[in-house]
Amino acid sequence: MQIMIGLIVGGVIGWLRPDWGNAVYFLRDIFINLIKCIIAPLVFSTIVVGIAGAGALRKVGRMGIKALVYFEIVTTAALFIGLAVVNFTKPGVGVTLVASNTDVVKAIDQSHPRTLIETIVHVFPSSVIESMVRGDVLQIVAFSVLFALAVSAVGEKGKPILRAMESLSQVMFKFTNYVMMFAPIGVGAAMAHTIGTQGLGVLVNLGNLVLSLYLALIIFVVLIFGLVIFIARVPVRQFARAVREPAALAFATTSSESALPRAMEQMERVGVPRHIVGFVMPTGYSFNLDGSTLYLAMASVFVAQAAETTMGWHMGLEQQIMMMLALMITSKGVAAVPRASLVVLLGTLNSFLPAGLGPIGVAVIFGVDELMDMGRTCVNLIGNCLATTVVARWEGEFDDKRARVFGTPAETELDLKSGDVAFADAAAQGD
Repeated sequence: MQIMIGLIVGGVIGWLRPDWGNAVYFLRDIFINLIKCIIAPLVFSTIVVGIAGAGALRKVGRMGIKALVYFEIVTTAALFIGLAVVNFTKPGVGVTLVASNTDVVKAIDQSHPRTLIETIVHVFPSSVIESMVRGDVLQIVAFSVLFALAVSAVGEKGKPILRAMESLSQVMFKFTNYVMMFAPIGVGAAMAHTIGTQGLGVLVNLGNLVLSLYLALIIFVVLIFGLVIFIARVPVRQFARAVREPAALAFATTSSESALPRAMEQMERVGVPRHIVGFVMPTGYSFNLDGSTLYLAMASVFVAQAAETTMGWHMGLEQQIMMMLALMITSKGVAAVPRASLVVLLGTLNSFLPAGLGPIGVAVIFGVDELMDMGRTCVNLIGNCLATTVVARWEGEFDDKRARVFGTPAETELDLKSGDVAFADAAAQGD
């Protein structure tokens, strides 16, 4: 509730006093920085404790394969829902592509989506310290899994490290609770800056594209996530309560990182084992970007529709499907790339559209990209939370008893009995 109030107040401040919206933006940066400093030690300690502590060595490979299969199925569904909606609403029809915002295009064009081989090589860090400094979650996961295997292999000599990791994990969850107290101010400042900088007029300009994207996201959540929840027997009410705060953080800050520590904590509280949360959720941040994938499908066809308006060039359904297949591959190689979705979008458009139209199309979309980034980041977060529950159910390790008591006084009693003091504090605070 405090986060939603912060969103509303920030929006009003940005609308009435745009200069204030720009002035308070530093509060958003402080909040994001505090969250980023949590991620590396939290992911590292959680994975080490989950794998080495639970004796889950044989499960890692099986769990990874299941997670990747699920990721591919869901992101493919996101692509084709985006394709269907954009062809139905046709937001790009009537939009003329004119050269503008070339600095933006040049900045994006300096980056490139990684190829499959580059992505595989990138997974394994040359320096884990450098990976932690950059906040490269995928590299941290790879190092943590190998480190956990080594800790488990040395037996008794590894027990002191395991106990230290257990303590670090509990401390970082407690630290997360402290940082979350600042969340309403951070998200309010982010919203004030967005409205103050771009104005309410940005809601009208290219509004059809924005509305089409949110329509597609809603359809995707209801149909695909709803089907997954039904098949995996995920407790809907408890899951919704668990993800509402992380989802609001992701929406307001347009940063999945800002919601990662809280989301990991909430998924453990709702019944997903620690080693599954620690492995699946950070991995999903690179391979399970449902909202971003859906956005790429819609944005690419939007530019193609605008290209037809501009110069009569038509992209048929066969070419659109070929472009979706290309996006299925390139969208997997964008981890840790700034403005990742725009980078992939530009690279794909350059391959399928007449020369020069791709950069102009990206520049047109850039004006409303942050509004769309809110929705797709929120769906990315929800999708990764759901992935942890699916893999846990698939592995037969989902704790239905813990899920039933989530958010109730009985949860506090259960946490105190199990020794999870940080979780008990979170439960006592009423989420």
